Amino acid sequence: MRPGNSIPNKVFTLPELQKSLARWRLLGKTIAFTNGCFDILHAGHIASLTEAAQQADILIVGLNSDTSVKELKGKNRPVNDEASRALLLASLSMVDGVIIFPEPTPRELIIAIQPDVLIKGGDYKIEEIAGAKEVIAAGGKVIINPIVPGLSTTLLLSKLQTLL
Repeated sequence: MRPGNSIPNKVFTLPELQKSLARWRLLGKTIAFTNGCFDILHAGHIASLTEAAQQADILIVGLNSDTSVKELKGKNRPVNDEASRALLLASLSMVDGVIIFPEPTPRELIIAIQPDVLIKGGDYKIEEIAGAKEVIAAGGKVIINPIVPGLSTTLLLSKLQTLL
């Protein structure tokens, strides 16, 4: 099978992901988890995902559902629907799996996955990161990746507005 044919197979339901996680762990692989809306994929996302992938053998990306993006970002978001955003993320070579979650935070998903490393981009404090307490309690670690200055979906949308 050509690699391109496996892209949709990288988008998981929770039961499917848990099966793959069990297999990866049996093989001695470490699991990293990061999350976000990834509404309009840009170079800042690529930098953050690349850094996250370097923290473990397997990178799982939690993707906010369309409903949760609307709650977090406003009624005009997301620009791209969750199926499109999941497919784009799954097409990236550094991403091993994508799972869509409907809640505003991935805390429950993180508890279910129990990653070895939890990575969040931004200027958070560890105690502000959903699931951090649970990852640390299970012996994992939490890493905060800095955001690339000048690169954000909100900034891109603002620039687009000036062009219209």
